[in-house]
Amino acid sequence: MTRLSRYRREWFSNIRADILSGIVVALALIPEAIGFSVIAGVDPKVGLFASFAIACVSAFVGGRPGMISAATAATAVLMVTLVKEHGLPYLFAATILMGLIQLGAGALRLGRLMSFVSRSVITGFVNALAILIFMAQLPELIGVPTLTYAMIAAGLGIIYLFPYLTRAIPSPLV
Repeated sequence: MTRLSRYRREWFSNIRADILSGIVVALALIPEAIGFSVIAGVDPKVGLFASFAIACVSAFVGGRPGMISAATAATAVLMVTLVKEHGLPYLFAATILMGLIQLGAGALRLGRLMSFVSRSVITGFVNALAILIFMAQLPELIGVPTLTYAMIAAGLGIIYLFPYLTRAIPSPLV
C-alpha cells in the first residue's frame, strides 16, 4: 500500500463524522475562548485566534476523537496577573515556553508520574480552580440588568427541560 492511499484512507474515510465533529467542537470552542479571554483580561479576538491556532496544530499533529484542544480555565486564571503587569508580549512568550516544556515532558514520558498524585489532591485542585474561576467571573455578574438574569434562567430552563420534550436535538443547541 502506498503512502498516499494510506493517508487517503486515514484522513478521508469518515468525512461525515469529521465534519459533524468539527461543528460540535466549534460550537463548544467559541464561547469557551471568549469566556477565557475575558477572565484572562485580553481582547476576545486574541482568544479566538489562539484557539483557532491550537485547533489547527492539534488537527495535524494528532489527538483523540472528540478531543477539544484549547485554552483552559486553569491557564486563564493564571494569566490575569501576567497580562495586567506585562502585557500580551509576555503572554505570548510564556505560551511558547510552556509549549516547549510540554514537548520536553512528553518526550521524557513524564505523564506516567501522574499516577503518583492521589485522587484527593486532584479533587482539591479542581475545587480550588472552580472557586478561582467563580471569583474571576464575579465582577462580570455584578451590576448587570435584570434582563440578563432572566436570559440566564431561560437558557438553563431550556437546557434542563427541553430533553423532556424530545431528545432528537441536544438541548444546548436549541
